[in-house]
Amino acid sequence: MNQIEMDPKQHKVDDDDDQNVNNPDGGGNREVNGIAVSDDQDGVEFSDVEMGKSEEKEEELQEKKDSNSDSTSNFPEVSKNHDSDAKGFNPQTNGNGNSHNHYIPAIKAQVHLPKPEPPQPKVERSQSLSMAESMPSIGKYIRDRSSSLSASIVKRLSSLKEDNGDIIVKNDSLNFEVKEFKIPGVKVIVKLKSEDEIQELKGRITFFSRSNCRDCTAARKFFREKGFRYVEINIDVFPKRAKELIERTGSSEVPQIFFNEKLLGGLVTLNSLRNSGELDKRMKELLGQKCPEEAPDIPVYGFDDEGKEEEEDELMGIVKVLRQSLPIQDRFIKMKIIKNCFAGADMVEAIIKHLDCGRKKAIETAKRLTQKHFIHHVFGENDFEEGKHFYRFLEHEPFIMGCFNFRTSTNDSEPKSACFLADRLTRLMSAILEGFASDDRCHVNYYVISKSEEFRRYLNLARDLQRINLQVLTPDERLAFFLNLYNAMVIHAVISIGHPEGILDKRAFFCDFQYVIGGYPYSLSIIENGILRNNRKSPYSLIKPFSNGDRRLEYAPTKVNPLIHFGLCNGTRSSPTVRFFTPQGVEGELRYCVPKL
Repeated sequence: MNQIEMDPKQHKVDDDDDQNVNNPDGGGNREVNGIAVSDDQDGVEFSDVEMGKSEEKEEELQEKKDSNSDSTSNFPEVSKNHDSDAKGFNPQTNGNGNSHNHYIPAIKAQVHLPKPEPPQPKVERSQSLSMAESMPSIGKYIRDRSSSLSASIVKRLSSLKEDNGDIIVKNDSLNFEVKEFKIPGVKVIVKLKSEDEIQELKGRITFFSRSNCRDCTAARKFFREKGFRYVEINIDVFPKRAKELIERTGSSEVPQIFFNEKLLGGLVTLNSLRNSGELDKRMKELLGQKCPEEAPDIPVYGFDDEGKEEEEDELMGIVKVLRQSLPIQDRFIKMKIIKNCFAGADMVEAIIKHLDCGRKKAIETAKRLTQKHFIHHVFGENDFEEGKHFYRFLEHEPFIMGCFNFRTSTNDSEPKSACFLADRLTRLMSAILEGFASDDRCHVNYYVISKSEEFRRYLNLARDLQRINLQVLTPDERLAFFLNLYNAMVIHAVISIGHPEGILDKRAFFCDFQYVIGGYPYSLSIIENGILRNNRKSPYSLIKPFSNGDRRLEYAPTKVNPLIHFGLCNGTRSSPTVRFFTPQGVEGELRYCVPKL
């Protein structure tokens, strides 16, 4: 924008009550071709626009116009750009430079700001473009055409899918509000129930079952396929309900199916009714009413073990006295700081004082405490020997706080039989898979497992493994036990810390997730490489899991079975299917796990 050429001898505007313009000094405000201009600020031009005139003085100004023509001829010229801005305004001045017009300041654009550019003219079709200018347009045209072509192809395929029955929404006989799903590449089938199926069953289907039972699996699969809601009472999970099963049916055979309080029978009866077509009729008769109180009760979370008291260990009285009387403190032994330990001689004296017996009996009692894993040698050198040796309690071991089957304190009850715990572990985990995994065992619902009663009972069972005696197990029982324990720990690890995603996560998953079993720590890596592979190095490791003299080496098999890798599931898609093995047929079950080529 061009600036207006100003005359330095212009009159200053004095906006008073009379709205007169008095500019004797030629200062800030000037009139240029009928426009009053202000120069009060640097870089900003002001123009005073005439707002109104006094009708009484209009004629007087017109008469003086001719006389003042000489004075107005001395005003500077305005550039062409500003001539257009001043168009339509005709302010009048008198000979004394006074004016009777009303003005308002209007701010013009600053000079240093960039000028607006006019829009570029459109290119006509007749104008020829160069190859460089036409390439982006050609590419855009091709992309637009390809997008429209792809959309038309997808639309056509969707219509073909609807014609072929991939999206089925039809049943004109029933007045239901059904939403039609149109998802590209997804098959959606909406199947409406018939009028007979609409009548909901008010009763309850209950059946008793066991783990690893083919008939129970068939009955469970039938109810799932039909969409019937049912309550399953697994006797292996709820042992107390076995007595109720015998009282209601007179037999311990499973499955036993109940419609409300009425006994239907086993799988043979269910198949006969289904084949004859009378199953729906029986269901309407027996399940048409609300379930009475005489029907089998639904298992309640955490209440089936009420009244069950675990037997206290016979040595528990001595252990309590030793925990309170022994001087447990940190000691510097063999250039190492050993925390929370005590001397073996002090323990012998405490036992003699408590039992009022001789030294020989006190030493035998101390050895029994070591065999039951109440205490351990700080370096694992011996069970118990009289002399200058140091020991500590199991709850003071440095690894104990990182074990996931440890809860604030050790399990001081009488250790259960290793055979019983191994069998119980197999049955519980088999029940978990049957209830919360797919039929092919390739998909496991970990979230539902974590909220289930079966998993809660498994956690209680894992706590009983703290002081188990594994030496009484046979080689096959030991092999099945560690295979099942590995797969159970993987499920527990996924629920507790999640799937491993990186190198650090894999270390935490396979090495840091531990159980205390028989008084010693066991991780997934130790079970696989130290026990099942007989103390072999794990991949990318330079050392063996066990050092010489480690007590856990006693549980490793003398001959490694290479098929163990087909029985270990680490919770990934590429790992074998999760399974649990029985001690009697572990070898054959491992051979069955080998994929058929």
